[in-house]
Amino acid sequence: MDEEYDYLYKIVLIGDSGVGKSNLLLRFTRNEFNMDSKATIGVEFSQKTIKIGGKTIRIQIWDTAGQDRFRAITSTYYRGAVGALLVYDICNHSSFDHLDRWVRELMDHVDPTNIIVMLIGNKCDLEDKRSVKPDDALAYSQRNNMAFMETSALDSTNVDQAFEKIVKLIYDQTIKNTESTKKTEQSVVGPTKKIESTREEKIRVQKDSQNKSGCC
Repeated sequence: MDEEYDYLYKIVLIGDSGVGKSNLLLRFTRNEFNMDSKATIGVEFSQKTIKIGGKTIRIQIWDTAGQDRFRAITSTYYRGAVGALLVYDICNHSSFDHLDRWVRELMDHVDPTNIIVMLIGNKCDLEDKRSVKPDDALAYSQRNNMAFMETSALDSTNVDQAFEKIVKLIYDQTIKNTESTKKTEQSVVGPTKKIESTREEKIRVQKDSQNKSGCC
């Protein structure tokens, strides 16, 4: 991980215990899946570097525990995050019902104006056990201004695409904010330059006038 990078983004994985956050992280960073995966204790961390828009972006991914007894600990790791994958299990409707609670907790610890949240319906390989309809999840994501994708950490469906999508959204926001800052700076600097130019012109005209009067 000594590769140089242009941007560094912190992304958190949030959602109920058992929805598959750890295996999503494992599949994306190491292309592996752990059938015996146990509940995360506290927070797990990994990182990966990808290319977006010709830029090298390093992603720090924090997998937070979904169990209530770890909430006080894991919530401190939200700070500084610019992206969040909000994960539910398509076979467990209660994990979908709890999404609002996770969003509220996230927003209590981050800058709401500077974070991209993407809704992830995991375990889409278990279609025969589905309890959350895609249309319901899509409607939820649209109400909350989130991108939405269904994934399967088991068979790799859309895992890379989901992470790449949220990084692209964060990158686009970074560029937008940068351009907005430049415009603000230009709007401040521009009139100042114009005023200075006007002053210099007046001084030049005055000098010319004095020189002409001296010649007469």
